[in-house]
Amino acid sequence: MLLVNRYNEMIYIGDENLMGKQMKAIQILTGLLMMFLITSQAVSQSMSPGDGARVIIYNVADEISGDYFVQQNGALQLPYIGLVYIEGRSYQNIEKEIIHRYHDIYREPEITVQPLYRVNVLGEVNSPGVYYVTGIERLSDLLALAGGETEAANLSNLYVIRESVKLEIDAGEIFRDGSQLTDLGLKSGDNIYVPRKAMMSFRNASVLISAALLVVTSVGVFSN
Repeated sequence: MLLVNRYNEMIYIGDENLMGKQMKAIQILTGLLMMFLITSQAVSQSMSPGDGARVIIYNVADEISGDYFVQQNGALQLPYIGLVYIEGRSYQNIEKEIIHRYHDIYREPEITVQPLYRVNVLGEVNSPGVYYVTGIERLSDLLALAGGETEAANLSNLYVIRESVKLEIDAGEIFRDGSQLTDLGLKSGDNIYVPRKAMMSFRNASVLISAALLVVTSVGVFSN
């Protein structure tokens, strides 16, 4: 009876070890799946007129490397290979075509193709405007491109406007983690807005009120 119990206990322990290994395998597979989804999000984004591609080629005599932008006809015009149409295609698919076509005319070229997506930075930055990013940049890098934030900037309430929809983001956590723009799900054509601090707005309002009171007082003095 004791042997049977001990045997059963060993079997039970063995089952626990097996379950532990299965749980660990599931955790690993889940992590890999999440990494795949993040990577897929970065490379499956489509391109549109105004976006571009940064093409860098080594081991060829011709001057090809540079930034090329999608024209209104929905195509990239690239040296020696001509038009590459982008409509309805993912960036990954476009990248493969560019690399394949250059391999057809050059022997063993080393090619790097990066997307250039349009992002508009607005609000409390020193140089608001449209900037091109590859997606591997951090949020702090994008703000640096826009000349950095002003003293009145409220980075904790930074948000994204996409197709007239306001999307809240946790900028504080993003700055701490150093997340890349693709990790944030940033898309071409997004508007990043850096709002003004509330105290600064209140101060401006106070100045306006003080000025108005001064005008009223002056009018009263001259009327008397």
